[in-house]
Amino acid sequence: MKPEVRGVGLDAESRCAHYHSVLDVVAIKMRCCGEYFACKACHDELADHPPQVWPSEEWHQRAVLCGACSSELTITRYLESEDACPECGALFNPACRLHQRYYFEP
Repeated sequence: MKPEVRGVGLDAESRCAHYHSVLDVVAIKMRCCGEYFACKACHDELADHPPQVWPSEEWHQRAVLCGACSSELTITRYLESEDACPECGALFNPACRLHQRYYFEP
């Protein structure tokens, strides 16, 4: 069963009003609340608290969801994925790397 993803204007593969290209199929479990969000902007709009980044010592946690196949990836596995889901091969948006600091400790 696919975990619930929160966001603004979501489609079935976790694309939102902010990021909706064919490649935008990743949702992140926010460390602060333990809920999946399509993006930081969705969290900012819908949550009543500021986001927290995942510290590197917790990158073993399953906190990344592939919206294409519903696989929950560890942060490490996602960061090592080379912009494709290691489970189903769905392509991830390579530009997401520009936003990693919002989710994961540098």
